Amino acid sequence: MKEKCGVEIERKYIIALPEPAGLSVLPEYTVSKIEQTYLDAPVGVTHRVRRRDYGSRVEFFETKKLRLDKMSSVEEEREISKEEYLELLKAIKDGTHTIRKTRHTFVYQSQCFEIDVYPEWKRTAILETELRDREERVAFPPFIRVVREVTGIKDYSNASMSHAFPDEDEVES
Repeated sequence: MKEKCGVEIERKYIIALPEPAGLSVLPEYTVSKIEQTYLDAPVGVTHRVRRRDYGSRVEFFETKKLRLDKMSSVEEEREISKEEYLELLKAIKDGTHTIRKTRHTFVYQSQCFEIDVYPEWKRTAILETELRDREERVAFPPFIRVVREVTGIKDYSNASMSHAFPDEDEVES
């Protein structure tokens, strides 16, 4: 099983949903369907399980995050079996629902980007990029139109969206 642990530094943006032709200019990108469920956890810790479907294969992960500040967190992630995933789903956090999204992952100018497209939104999506350090500048691809940065804004964390999904009209204002 794969395991990952360390400090994650990321920035998050609301973007206009790119035209399909936008991603087609990239030499390579992956698409996956994600189901993400938040579990009971101690205060200050985010605990989730994720099912990631690449079409030809499905992976399952358990992740625990401890937020350090608006841009960074300590993340511990491990790949788990389908059986472990189904067992952990029983501990879904009260008042939440599973988040479903399609993720487009690609590299542009040596930076990794993830565009999460949610069925609740028709015009916008969320773009995340993981940085090597806090001062690294984000080099956006030309087909990306940033509506606004939402790094550190709790309403746009997946954990918060599992309680209540933001209205798209409010997202764009």
